[in-house]
Amino acid sequence: MSGNRLISQLQAEQIKTNIPPFRIGDTLNVHTRIVEGGKERLQVFTGIVISRKGSGLADTITLYRVSYGTGVERLFPIHSPRVAKIEVARQGKVRKSKLYYLRGKFGKASRVQGRLGGPKTALVAQTQMTEEEPAS
Repeated sequence: MSGNRLISQLQAEQIKTNIPPFRIGDTLNVHTRIVEGGKERLQVFTGIVISRKGSGLADTITLYRVSYGTGVERLFPIHSPRVAKIEVARQGKVRKSKLYYLRGKFGKASRVQGRLGGPKTALVAQTQMTEEEPAS
């Protein structure tokens, strides 16, 4: 077996398939495994995707959020075993591939316009359809 084929086979085993589709500007909840002593717990980081780089196993995202008046950026390797789950909380509508301009902004200045047809919108539309009863 050649070296390239062996490497690609190992990478194919480690790539996650349960990652939801998301884009730059979306707000994500990333559940990470934290090991403290002998215990393991999940910690959730919620932020706006300001960058996505790499491909395959090297695929990474950068999330940004303002916490207690301070901007916090965190880089996550998507296919890392430390990342337990990724959820799309809100879909954003942006026209740039990198949102580095959000750094240093907070409050209303750091908002990203929402995109119609997001997961919340579809859920609301479904519940409204089931609640309505035909008139007799």
